[in-house]
Amino acid sequence: MNNDIKTAFAHNLKNLMGEMTISELAKKVDIPQATLSRYLLCQREITVANLCKIADFFQEDIDFLLGRKEY
Repeated sequence: MNNDIKTAFAHNLKNLMGEMTISELAKKVDIPQATLSRYLLCQREITVANLCKIADFFQEDIDFLLGRKEY
């Protein structure tokens, strides 16, 4: 995963989270809080399984989350 995709994902996830904390999201999608923090700081590539969990939770297209498609 290149840095542009990591950056786009972090940006889109932050927007979708709104006022939700990382801790709240972590509990709702069953992903460790530290892992989510690393995604948001572009320090870790997201796994397909976690990408699907987040896409399902927010009912968003994976391509949108990765910045490959805009609405």
